[in-house]
Amino acid sequence: MRSVPSVSSVGWDSHRTFSTVALRDEAGQIIERRRIEHGDRPAMRKTRADWPARTPVVLEGTFGWSWISDELAAAGHQPHLASSRKLAAWREARGLAKSNRLDADLLSELMSEKSRWWEVWLPPVEVRSQRELLRYRMSLVQTQTAFKNRMHAILHRHGVLHEFPDLFGTAGRRFLQQLAGGKSVAGVLLPANARTALKGDLQLLDHLRRQIAAATRLFRSNVERSPIARRLKSLPGVSWILAYTLLAEIGRIERFKDSRHLASYCLLAPRASDSGDDDGSNPKGRRVGHAGRGTLQWALVEAAHGAVRKDARMREVFNRSTDGGKRNRNRGYIAVARHLATCAYVTWKQNVDYSPQQPPPPPRPGSKQRRRKLLTNRPGTGQPEHPMVAVR
Repeated sequence: MRSVPSVSSVGWDSHRTFSTVALRDEAGQIIERRRIEHGDRPAMRKTRADWPARTPVVLEGTFGWSWISDELAAAGHQPHLASSRKLAAWREARGLAKSNRLDADLLSELMSEKSRWWEVWLPPVEVRSQRELLRYRMSLVQTQTAFKNRMHAILHRHGVLHEFPDLFGTAGRRFLQQLAGGKSVAGVLLPANARTALKGDLQLLDHLRRQIAAATRLFRSNVERSPIARRLKSLPGVSWILAYTLLAEIGRIERFKDSRHLASYCLLAPRASDSGDDDGSNPKGRRVGHAGRGTLQWALVEAAHGAVRKDARMREVFNRSTDGGKRNRNRGYIAVARHLATCAYVTWKQNVDYSPQQPPPPPRPGSKQRRRKLLTNRPGTGQPEHPMVAVR
C-alpha cells in the first residue's frame, strides 16, 4: 500500500462496525477518504502505518472512541477528542447535512481552527480503567434495587404487610425466607408461583451482594494505594466509595483552571438564562447545565448530607443558605456540595488534607448575611456588631 507523507490531519468518524476517515494535506485539501472495517484489525493497523508519525487524528466523543484512541496512540499518532455537541452545532451553523463522509471531513478540518474550542479531555487508560470499575459497581447497585423493588411488589400484590424498617435486614430476611419456604406468616400464605419468584429473587440478591462487596473491596484497596484518594477521603461526609468516585470521575485536576470550573463540571454551578430589565425577582431560567458529570453531582450531594451533620464549617454554609435549616433545605445541600467541590479542588491541587479547624469563609460583600451582621448591635453597647472605633 502506498505511503501518504503529505497528511497533516485525519478525521475519524467511528461507528460500531466500521469507521470513515478523511485525510487532509498541509494545504487543507482532502486527499483521501477511506472506510475501515473494525473486524479486520490487521488491515486497520496497516492503514495507520501509511501515515506520518505523530499525525493528529480527531475522533468524535461518541461511544466506542476509547479503543480506537488506544490503537492510534500505540501506532505513534496523536488522538484528539472532539465534543459531539459542539460538532453538531458547528455543522448546523454551516448548514451542512449529516453523513459519514461530511462528519469525517469536518473532524479533519478541526485541527486547522485557531483555538481548540471543540476539544474535550481524552482520559488516559488508567482513568478509564477506574471508571470501568465504578460503572460496574453502579450497575450492580441499580440491579440490586430492581430486585428489591420486585420483592416489595410481590408482597404488595398479595397483601402481605410487615413492620420492618429494613425488609432486607436480618429480621426482614428471616421473614422473607419463611414466606418463600411456604410458611404462613400473619395468616398469609403466598401462592406457589409467587413463592418461586420470591425465592429466586432472594438467591439473585445474595449473589449480587457478594459481587457488590467484592467491588467495594477493590474500591477500598485502590483508595488506600492512592495518596490523592486518601486526601479526598479527609473531606467531611466522603466515604471510601465516594472518595473513589471523585478520583475516577475527576481524573486529573490539572485540566481544571480553578475550582469554579470543577464545580461547573460537577453540575453544581447554577446559571441564569434571562435578559432585559431586572425587576428584583429571582433569576429566571436558572439551571445547572448539562455538560458535566452527573455522577460527580450525586457523589458531592450525597457527601453534603453527612458533612452538614459532622462539620461545623459545612453546617455554617448550610445554615447561611437555608436560614438556619428552616427553608430551602435541598438548596442548602447543593450549596454545601458546591463548597465541597471547592475543598476537593484545593485538597487535590495543593496536596493537603482537609482541615476542619479552618474558619468558615466570610460572607460576600452585599450578601444578606453581611447586611444582617452590619445591622445587628453588640449586646449591652448599642453599637453595631462591627464598631466604628477600636475598643480599648
